[in-house]
Amino acid sequence: MPSKTPEIKIVEDITQLNREAANEFLRSAQASIVSRGRFCVALAGGSTPGGVYSLLAEDQSNPEKRLPWEKVFVFFGDERHVPPDDPESNYRMAKESLLSKIPIPQQNVFRVASELDANTAASQYEQQLLNFFRVAREEWPQFDLIMLGMGPDGHTASLFPGSPALEETHRKVVANWVEKFQSFRITFTFPVLNHAAEVMFLVSGEGKAEVLKQVLRNPAKDVYPCQKVQPEAGRLLWIVDRAAAKLL
Repeated sequence: MPSKTPEIKIVEDITQLNREAANEFLRSAQASIVSRGRFCVALAGGSTPGGVYSLLAEDQSNPEKRLPWEKVFVFFGDERHVPPDDPESNYRMAKESLLSKIPIPQQNVFRVASELDANTAASQYEQQLLNFFRVAREEWPQFDLIMLGMGPDGHTASLFPGSPALEETHRKVVANWVEKFQSFRITFTFPVLNHAAEVMFLVSGEGKAEVLKQVLRNPAKDVYPCQKVQPEAGRLLWIVDRAAAKLL
């Protein structure tokens, strides 16, 4: 896999991180809609991106930042194996902070059917990707933007250290057993992430500083799942706040 030199933007705090990420989302969306007539994005779960989604919702009151949401298609890079109304659901978080506050057609939002058996949910979501992007099973969809976070253990999406999905090279979506949670997570695989036109990582907090240093300063090492995110022909952008970046 080719090595991709990441762009690293260091911002002062979580407030600036949210603003920078929301601006990048808007820039990517506007450029994609102008060039291709639509914007296909995979949202991240976890704690960090909620503030970004809230800002995007607020931005729609600004004519200069308002998006034609009928041309935006929303997917999820991973999902917890819980029903969509569960407090742990990535879909629920995105719906409450963004999707319920913007005029996006319901059919433009592709959630994981995580109330089903985990393997069934993964297979169905994979088929949705194939159908939407009109690609054959041996081909890869190309998202305009995939948003990701980084856990304190260096995981991203639901690709956790030591988990089976780290080695997956054919499937697009898998049910990944995560031993420390004793549960499945439904997640995109690395080939999907690495075929994106842009991948944007958001990292905040001093607790992630050491792992972030290892991920970004020792890119040749294959220690953390995040290090396997190397877009083949796309942009790799890290937006990190000063606390997370203190060891860089």
